[in-house]
Amino acid sequence: MTPSQQRYIVETLRTDFSVREICETLGINKSTLYYQAKNDPSEDVLREEIERLAARYPTYGYRRITKVLLRLGYPVGYRRVARLMKAANLSVSVKHISQTTTSNAGMHPWVNRLKDVKISRCDQVWVGDITYVRLKAHFVYVNLLMDVFTRSIRGWQVSQHLTQPLTLRSLEQALDRSVPEIHHSDQGVQYLSNTYISTLKHHGIEISVARRGHPWENGYAERLIRTLKEEEVHLNDYDDIHEARDRIGHFIQHVYHQKRPHSALGYLTPMEFEQQNLD
Repeated sequence: MTPSQQRYIVETLRTDFSVREICETLGINKSTLYYQAKNDPSEDVLREEIERLAARYPTYGYRRITKVLLRLGYPVGYRRVARLMKAANLSVSVKHISQTTTSNAGMHPWVNRLKDVKISRCDQVWVGDITYVRLKAHFVYVNLLMDVFTRSIRGWQVSQHLTQPLTLRSLEQALDRSVPEIHHSDQGVQYLSNTYISTLKHHGIEISVARRGHPWENGYAERLIRTLKEEEVHLNDYDDIHEARDRIGHFIQHVYHQKRPHSALGYLTPMEFEQQNLD
């Protein structure tokens, strides 16, 4: 873990825990928090950091991204960040989201309903999350929707944009097969738009949402994303979105579902575990 990543984690958690507690728990040297980068970061390093932040905070424009980078120790200015975000098509995506999706977060008391739920059956709880995948020239976004009990991926999509269809198509794909009792996600506008919420309510699905600044409350989905990254994405270079979609789809259907054992499932694959619970 790089010093900048360590500082990012600490900045994310420090609203709820002391710096000392965070450093002791994660094994982080406290002195790294006060490190200030002396050299100008390379374009590749800065671009990768911007992409990571943009995926984590899809509604942030170049000014807010710059502020976060400065807090992480990168001596950058607004113009440079704006240029890199424009080159990566991030500025367009963020602007497009704000115009085409409407978050209901301010009108409804969304809460995390999984705190006291014992997950014991298929399609009791679905969790969703979004990540990015870097291509040679730019990057694309991946949305995953997983059944927690079986660890089966119910729906997934790959798109060039962080807009409503990315999550809605995954949901519609998943609902063609089954309907969950609870849908859980973070507070991204893609999950709290009028259309997405209406679809959930139409099927009688209870809505559960992680609190802002508490990514561990969507831990099931985050672990799934980590598995996808470590066992597929980071091992391959995709030329374009078509190759990324094909390779990721192959991994989900033929590797993750059929060949990858899960410790939480008694070292069965999701397909084996689900079949066992249907018999």
